[in-house]
Amino acid sequence: MTASPFDHPFLSGLLGDDEIAPYFSAEADIRAMLSFEAALAKAEAGHGFIPAEAARRIAEICAGFSPDLASLQSATARDGVVVPDLVKQLRAAVGEEAANSLHLGATSQDVIDTSLMIRLKAITFLFAGRLSTIAAGLDGLDRQFGGNRLMGHTRMQAAIPITVSDRLDAWRAPLITYRDRLTEQNFPVQFGGAAGTLDKLGAQGPAIRASLAQELGLTDITQWQSGRLPIADIAGLFSSISGSLGKIGQDIALLAQMGHEIEIAGGGTSSAMAHKQNPVAAEVLVSLARFTATVLSGIHQSLVHEQERSGAAWTLEWLLLPQMTMATAASLRLAGELVGNIRRLGTA
Repeated sequence: MTASPFDHPFLSGLLGDDEIAPYFSAEADIRAMLSFEAALAKAEAGHGFIPAEAARRIAEICAGFSPDLASLQSATARDGVVVPDLVKQLRAAVGEEAANSLHLGATSQDVIDTSLMIRLKAITFLFAGRLSTIAAGLDGLDRQFGGNRLMGHTRMQAAIPITVSDRLDAWRAPLITYRDRLTEQNFPVQFGGAAGTLDKLGAQGPAIRASLAQELGLTDITQWQSGRLPIADIAGLFSSISGSLGKIGQDIALLAQMGHEIEIAGGGTSSAMAHKQNPVAAEVLVSLARFTATVLSGIHQSLVHEQERSGAAWTLEWLLLPQMTMATAASLRLAGELVGNIRRLGTA
């Protein structure tokens, strides 16, 4: 049993996403954090800040390191973050000579935020592909049914006849915009040190940060540990995607209610009424849109990030952003399935 519907034993069949969920596993997070430590060591060695041999040793250990998860759990309960114990375990593994070169100039937030950016970058690549697939499905419906007629509705009242193409255009246009925004989205490295000043690296700090970003395939910007716009930006985009997919779901549910303008395969059965075929995917798209819109307000609360680092606002992001990402993933999955299951749209 789990408190989250996204990995619940049976609710996950409706709301989960097997492709995206692994990116929020402890294993994926740790791999990305280890990538940060290895890349940081390489960047610092490249600028002569630590010995090259130490960087090689750190990279070698990070590539195959498996931490003691029970120790990480108990340490996080004490420290509020996982990184101090992870670094402690890593230092023991790399040995005395390289230990002082590990994590040099970094702080816990650098590791955790950069791990998140590494994983979100991969996720948004997959999301962009799904948006392209949904748009292609809508194109197919347009070719097949675009000339058919629908009754247009304004303010929930019958208005004037429109074509299926008119409705499909309204569905498709924002999805193309979101796909393009995802492919253009920047995912910045977070590297600021104890208070965002890179104090331990001196004048070489910005150059090492740029090299670190390049090693990880991320964008180089000044530290954002207390300015959470990168998080708010991606959360806002996820909410917009879910919202537009929710509009499609709402429209399809209303078409299904009227009955004669749409036919959908694979609908849900009723335990009490065998004749029914419920528009489950369409309904859930509406629920997920409302969920992400609600969660977005919480993400925006984390913009109130006091002084140089906030434990409270930061923890709030950990509670909300994975859920929002999973809801967006489920929306994209369900929308793709729903569009593919439309067998008739409009009247000839």
